[in-house]
Amino acid sequence: MTEFFARHRRMLDDAVTALHARAFWTPFPEVPSGKVYGDNAKADGEAAFAALLGQPFALPGHPEQRRLGAEVSPWGDSLGITYPAADAPALIAAAQGAADALGAASVETRVGACMEILARLNRISFLLGHATMHTTGQAFAMAFQAGGPHAQDRGLEAVAVAWTEMTRFADSTRWEKPQGKAAALVIDKQWTLVPAGVSLAIGCNTFPTWNSYPGIFASLATGNPVIVKPHPAAILPLALTVQVAREVLTDAGLPADAILLAVDEPGAEITKPLATDPAVRLIDYTGSSTFGRWLRENARHAQIFAEETGVNSVVIASTDDFDGMCANLAFSLSLYSGQMCTAPQNIYVPQDGIRTNQGRKSFDQVAEGLARAIDALLADPKQAAGICGAIANPATRDRVEQARAQGRVIRDGTPLLLAVDPDAPVAQDECFGPVAFVIPCADAGDGISRAADFAARKGAITAALYDTDEARIRRAAAAFAKAGVNLSVNLTGNIFVNQSAAFSDFHVTGANPAGWHAARPGCGPGTRCRPRRGSGRSWRRPG
Repeated sequence: MTEFFARHRRMLDDAVTALHARAFWTPFPEVPSGKVYGDNAKADGEAAFAALLGQPFALPGHPEQRRLGAEVSPWGDSLGITYPAADAPALIAAAQGAADALGAASVETRVGACMEILARLNRISFLLGHATMHTTGQAFAMAFQAGGPHAQDRGLEAVAVAWTEMTRFADSTRWEKPQGKAAALVIDKQWTLVPAGVSLAIGCNTFPTWNSYPGIFASLATGNPVIVKPHPAAILPLALTVQVAREVLTDAGLPADAILLAVDEPGAEITKPLATDPAVRLIDYTGSSTFGRWLRENARHAQIFAEETGVNSVVIASTDDFDGMCANLAFSLSLYSGQMCTAPQNIYVPQDGIRTNQGRKSFDQVAEGLARAIDALLADPKQAAGICGAIANPATRDRVEQARAQGRVIRDGTPLLLAVDPDAPVAQDECFGPVAFVIPCADAGDGISRAADFAARKGAITAALYDTDEARIRRAAAAFAKAGVNLSVNLTGNIFVNQSAAFSDFHVTGANPAGWHAARPGCGPGTRCRPRRGSGRSWRRPG
């Protein structure tokens, strides 16, 4: 038993218990409080972030052919940080050089190292919060949570799954088969965990750690060296992750090159050369369906786990808390200016209106109620900045401007609320950013049918329903389950459809086009063949 494994065994056991129970559990507090992280944690995090600005980022021993980095904070300033960069062949060679030692290490050694990495990352959560804030545009409170503790939860969940899979079968046994009066047949059997190969984690601009940690930690725990490819606009959070991981791997007696940073710049990307190298056997990807499709067509040698474009829908059939419903949806629509894979986009409302606790509301009254709730939520500029954050990418602003002319404006600004026809082209695909469409439908059943059909055909990660008809709720649950999308019903309090809790929610079901698993030849569909189990036998003659 290794030192790190022994140190964190209790947390691992608790994580496995939570994994199966699906109840709330976290070892990483989400509140950015000095009482939790230490009186000086906030100041230390700010100082550590400031010290990185305008400096070369240190990754001792990392392959380096040049220095790259041109991150600009969505809040206004250039970070001025440069990172060690190397071409795809150099990174592949370094990863392959680390593969044998990582794969030969015991399960306890690898899992213990992963647990220690997560523990050390948790200790720098304030630094990760500032790094996330100034690369994604999230407000600090959200950046702290999503970039720090919540991402760490997701990494720990992946380690717990990997540990469970790697230990649920015996690695050796003596197999004895009675032969009646003859001597029994006796065979000593051994099974070996065989890592799949080099892993590539392709990060996104908006949630660099939250979306990347599951793939990174699943790969490290199962003995697959990882090349971490950040988005050029959000390098720092993943660079800090790689820095900490390399330090821990060295302390654990494992090769630091088991995790590498692949930095590039717009116009000179190295993602495609990495993904198409036959040594890369695992790819974890978050981003557009366009590039996801390219990966599936051109990286057939690898298993691909992808979170892609989707159209998240809300169906408003009826409600016994109209104000609570509007307030809840207002927050969901405004949070991080809609730049979340879980943010709602298409809102279906019966054209003849709905029943509410305030009497019948027409289609326009429902739309206006949502607009008023957003106005009330964002009336205070300081609160609005904390909820909406900043736009991460200029292309998002352009997308919203183009959408504005394609519907009737219910609410202008951020978020933009438009009334559009059911078949309006603008609402047929994901329109990523601070815009939502209120869409008339024939009745509640039609809205449910349309939303579920969209999820099945176009992909969706979340769906929401407001209804007081229990029979219809049950039918809707069945329809959305068949479409492979998570459904929330009648959220009116302080929990929102955008949120996904590690150890409880199955974020991205993989059952519709918003989430994919493409297996390489030899791997069964729907299985994550890391690690593969090889089988070896030594025969013993009956004694």
